[in-house]
Amino acid sequence: MNQQLRSLGRAPCIGCQRRALVVRNVAEAVRPVVASTNGKARVGVPEGTPIVTPQDLPSRPRRNRRSETFRSAIRESIVSPANFILPIFVHEEGSNNIPIASMPGIYRLAYGKNVIDYVAEARSYGVNQVVVFPKTPDHLKTPTAEEAFNPNGLSQRTIRLLKDTFPDLEVYTDVALDPYNSDGHDGIVSDAGVILNDETIEYLCRQAVSQAEAGADVVSPSDMMDGRVGAIRRALDREGFTNVSIMSYTAKYASAYYGPFRDALASAPKPGQAHRRIPPNKKTYQMDPANYREAIREAKADEAEGADIMMVKPGMPYLDVVRLLRETSPLPVAVYHVSGEYAMLKAAAERGWLNEKDAVLEAMTSFRRAGADLILTYYGIEASKWLAGEK
Repeated sequence: MNQQLRSLGRAPCIGCQRRALVVRNVAEAVRPVVASTNGKARVGVPEGTPIVTPQDLPSRPRRNRRSETFRSAIRESIVSPANFILPIFVHEEGSNNIPIASMPGIYRLAYGKNVIDYVAEARSYGVNQVVVFPKTPDHLKTPTAEEAFNPNGLSQRTIRLLKDTFPDLEVYTDVALDPYNSDGHDGIVSDAGVILNDETIEYLCRQAVSQAEAGADVVSPSDMMDGRVGAIRRALDREGFTNVSIMSYTAKYASAYYGPFRDALASAPKPGQAHRRIPPNKKTYQMDPANYREAIREAKADEAEGADIMMVKPGMPYLDVVRLLRETSPLPVAVYHVSGEYAMLKAAAERGWLNEKDAVLEAMTSFRRAGADLILTYYGIEASKWLAGEK
């Protein structure tokens, strides 16, 4: 057709060109695959590799993956030790670190030099944020958990020790009653088995203020009581701690992944007694793992009440919730790579079922890709070593 048009002195139409191109592509698409080259082997490909006509693709995403130099140049989600918050367990049951059987490589650190040495190692790799979890002796636990706001309690003394030794260290705390509660719950339990919301908040406020007085930079309510962020903010401001931040456990789910953590602190719910009903789990105040939209409600409340950072816990099973908070709030988002996730990776790596370094760094990248700014992880030191190139 185009030759006929040219013979008449007329330019070929664009549509005709397009149709001709389509016809040629269709013809190429149905051309049979040739499996040989008349006996001549092609260089650089396995024998038997089919010969095909190259696809007519204007866009080939693989061009942007061709080398590590270019991949690293356009990488969207970067993981750095600056993103990590390192959880530390502290005890006073002797001068030795106590291994946690369900968390290989993690210890309850003996208060004093052992804590300092561990944090110093973390800082040497660029991790300059820690969160303190004290192991409270059973004889100090009560149903109302007053040890939580003891100014000379293990948590408060550990905060002072860390801030005196490392003034620029960012120290986070845990605000909840379960490490100090003889019933093993985050709040005060009535004889009827109800976790008392407003009464618990009174003690949470005292706990947060005592931690701020010890030098904490960020207090972190993990209890999931309604209204506790606003109450803690008012209590801190009333005592002059306007610069102390609140990292709220905004979407903390009633998860099966917390078991090793409860081993570390001996903080699991205790069995009930004849005159008292103790709930066997924390489902009446932690979120249902099936719920997604509910996280928006929690996030709106925390933001309105004065939270500075919002957290999702656990991590990898809830990446969709991390993304939800990232897209619905301007606040920084944290994620907790919890003890059960750590234990699973360790167990698989010990059996040779996966490459630990690659799997861990992939997990950290997934948190950043989902939108997390901060990652609480027991892999803080190991991951930082790997990022620095150490084997």
